[in-house]
Amino acid sequence: MNAIHSKPFTDAIRARGLTKSFDGTRVLNGIDLTVPTGSLVALLGPNGSGKTTTVRVLTTLLPPDGGTATVAGHDVTREGAAVRAAIGLTSQQATVDELLTGRENLELFAGLCHLGRRQARRRADELLERFDLTAAAGRRAGAYSGGMRRRLDLAASMVAAPPILFLDEPTTGLDPRSRAELWAVIRELLASGTTILLTTQYLEEADQLADRVVVIDAGRVAADDSPAALKRQVGAERLVLRLSRAEDLAPATAALSAIDHAAVAAAGPRGLPPADPGLRPDPVSRELTLAVQDADHLRRALDALHHAGVAVEHVELRTPTLDDVFFELTAVAA
Repeated sequence: MNAIHSKPFTDAIRARGLTKSFDGTRVLNGIDLTVPTGSLVALLGPNGSGKTTTVRVLTTLLPPDGGTATVAGHDVTREGAAVRAAIGLTSQQATVDELLTGRENLELFAGLCHLGRRQARRRADELLERFDLTAAAGRRAGAYSGGMRRRLDLAASMVAAPPILFLDEPTTGLDPRSRAELWAVIRELLASGTTILLTTQYLEEADQLADRVVVIDAGRVAADDSPAALKRQVGAERLVLRLSRAEDLAPATAALSAIDHAAVAAAGPRGLPPADPGLRPDPVSRELTLAVQDADHLRRALDALHHAGVAVEHVELRTPTLDDVFFELTAVAA
């Protein structure tokens, strides 16, 4: 829709060595990021890790202190107007006007994108149909459900048909059904050729949608690979043990940490004894999660619990998930 989109680029987003500080505190500490054209990359990290700051720098809302970044082939510092013309942004807070109808919101955004009145109406109709909002087009956005408001917000970001879309935690606060509906919309956008950088607090969301996952911790990239490759790096299967008594967590943690594979390196939560990095006790659920290398390791772990007099209520063996990757790569292990 806009000729400024036409500058050729191989990587839709490319950042090298991005830094940013606030009041003397370094928030971005040398971020390197590449998002190939036509892909969806998920940005994961604990609260305060720098995800949203990265998005704000890449969308020209914040200037970087150092490093370089291009979006759609345009430098975010020197060519801000060209970057903004090539992107759509859905932030954590909806930007639609709740006093206007869904149609009026989209026509307003179309006007801001310099579309004529007739073209704005036509574009609004297209987006209302695409995002399954036609039946609610005449209702005020304030009367929409949370999922409908998020779809309207996403539709507004697509008024100018940008080739690159930034989604900053778009499903936060949505119920599971609304989240699944928005996932379907995101998949459709990706299939149509839109490049997407997604930040999310839902690991399942990244696993379901992303071609690649970039984990950020303390302003640095801790990992960058496909979901499957990251789970392979974690390696071992997980043994999940639910204990009969919460008071057995401490002796169980000590017993499992003592078997010969474990390097005692991390402190357990709530006063529990030190634990192996692959061993996660949860006092609330009475569960212990242990990375097991092979059948012999599994046998030794169960023998250790038996000799410690620990009663186990439930045993489950499962393959690694992105949750395991997240816990291993960041400092938020529960």
